[in-house]
Amino acid sequence: MHMGKEIRMNRLFNKRSGNTLVIALDHPVGWGVIPGIDAIRETMAKIVRAKPDAVTMLKGTAERVYAEFSSQIPFINKLTTFAPYHPAYDVKVGDVVEAVRLGADAVAIGCTVCGTDQRQLLAQLGALSRDATEFGMPTVTHIYPKGELIDKKDWYRPEHVMYAARAGAELGIDIIKTFYTGDKHSYSRVIESCPARVVVSGGPKLPDVKDVFRMTRDAIDVGARGVTYGRNVWQSDKPIAMVHALKHIIHKKGAVNEALDIFNDSKE
Repeated sequence: MHMGKEIRMNRLFNKRSGNTLVIALDHPVGWGVIPGIDAIRETMAKIVRAKPDAVTMLKGTAERVYAEFSSQIPFINKLTTFAPYHPAYDVKVGDVVEAVRLGADAVAIGCTVCGTDQRQLLAQLGALSRDATEFGMPTVTHIYPKGELIDKKDWYRPEHVMYAARAGAELGIDIIKTFYTGDKHSYSRVIESCPARVVVSGGPKLPDVKDVFRMTRDAIDVGARGVTYGRNVWQSDKPIAMVHALKHIIHKKGAVNEALDIFNDSKE
């Protein structure tokens, strides 16, 4: 591995567990200015205070909001984004050179498979992976089987998630962020079939924090190398406590009930 890439990868993963907790703050263009991401300066301050392993964001937020915290937490620069008007198509809005200039520790690229735009999106993913490798920059892909060629109810089927994860790995991506398939057995198949590190996407906010902790615990148990959560953290009433509870699971192999105690006992 390129020395620079190895150094940056090591920053993203906890030294004790070898896993990572990334908080995604890249939602405004894709999902709109939704609660929790609207007051971005307040949210950023809380997330940094909680000290996850990294944060993901677009370049504007990185320059205007994250900059004052830049020495405290590694940051992943998202180079693409979808939008409510084209939810399955990630358009390139940044590049690796910009990410280097901003001091990013990795770059992230969105990609949808199982849709009519798959060939263009895979080409974009492969090209950005090549560019990142040239600069010693680790790559993350947010890759999902949510194209219009399959029914929405089938997005989480193991065979589709396996395909998405493997496609990213085959194009040289270092960290694969994708759906959790709903149970440990099927998710273990995703992990086993992917020769890159897999982290769980949080998706929409779950109604009960216990569900978030259970998904996290089960994924780590079968070999996930961490999680990347957004709404399930910063739409919580206690986002700092959520980060602390998740770190307990991801880095200390803590139980779900222990994480619940951390969350419930917090005076945040």
